[in-house]
Amino acid sequence: MANPILRQHIEARTFVAAPGVYDMISALIADRMGFKALYVTGYGTVASALGLPDAGLASYSEMIEHIGRIAEMTRTPVIADADTGYGGLLNVRHTVRGYEKAGVSAMQLEDQEFPKKCGHTPNRRVIATADMARKIRVAVDSRSSADFLIIARTDARTSLGLDEALRRGEAYAEAGADIIFIESPESEEEIAAIAKRIGKPLIANMVNGGRTPMLPAARLAELGFAAAIFPAVGFLATAQALTTAYADLRDTGTTSPETPMYSFAEFNELIGFKDVWEFEKRYAETE
Repeated sequence: MANPILRQHIEARTFVAAPGVYDMISALIADRMGFKALYVTGYGTVASALGLPDAGLASYSEMIEHIGRIAEMTRTPVIADADTGYGGLLNVRHTVRGYEKAGVSAMQLEDQEFPKKCGHTPNRRVIATADMARKIRVAVDSRSSADFLIIARTDARTSLGLDEALRRGEAYAEAGADIIFIESPESEEEIAAIAKRIGKPLIANMVNGGRTPMLPAARLAELGFAAAIFPAVGFLATAQALTTAYADLRDTGTTSPETPMYSFAEFNELIGFKDVWEFEKRYAETE
C-alpha cells in the first residue's frame, strides 16, 4: 500500500526532490541516499528493460512488473509514471488499483493521446480536457486510500501554449487531482506563472537537456512548488559511465585505475550478499 510519508511531506510543504530510477541497481542506490521519494521514470524503465523509446510501446503488465519490484525492494516512497493510464476509463481504474497494491505512493497520469511520447520530445497531442478530467475522477474514486496520490499531468504547453496548459491544470485540480504537473514550461518565467496560477501542490520535471530550464530544488521551493522529479539524471549518468569504462577496456585491454567504478565489495553489500553469507554461516551443514 501507499507510504503515507509522501502525502505528509506534500501537505507540510516539505519540498520533495525525487531522483529518477529505472532498474533495481539505480533504485537500491537511490534508496540509500536519503531522498524523500524516488521517481520510477517511464522513459528510463522502457529504455533499460526493452531498449525502446518512451513512445507508448510498453504495456501495463510490463511496467507494473518493474514498478512493483522497485516498490517492494525499497523503503523510500515511490512516485511512478503511469502514462495515459494504459487505455480508457476501465484501464485507469485497473491501473490505479494495481499501482496502489504494488506499493506505489503517487501515480502520474497524463493527458496525451495514445500512443504517448516523452514529454520533452516533439509531436505530442493531447485529449480533450473533459476526457482527462473523467480519467482523474475515476482514478480518485478507484484508490482505497487517500495516501495514494494522483498526479495529473498536462502536455498541452508545447502544442497549445501556456494559457491552455494552465486552464487544464485548473480543471484537473477541480477534478480531484492531488498534485498538478504542467509539463515542459520553457522558461523560469513560465515556471513562476504556473506557481502563481494553480492552487494545488505542484510538481516540476527537471530533465537534463530537456525543454525546461534546470532549476535547483531550493529555487523551485521558493517559487511555490511542492516537489520535483529528476528522471534523467540516473540513466544519463549511467550511460556516460558505461561509455567511459567500455571505451577504456576496448582501447587498453583492461580497466585503468583512473576509470571511476563502484567498489565490488560495496556492490556485493548493495545487492544483499551479506545476508546470503550470514544465512549460509548460520545454516551450514556440519558433519
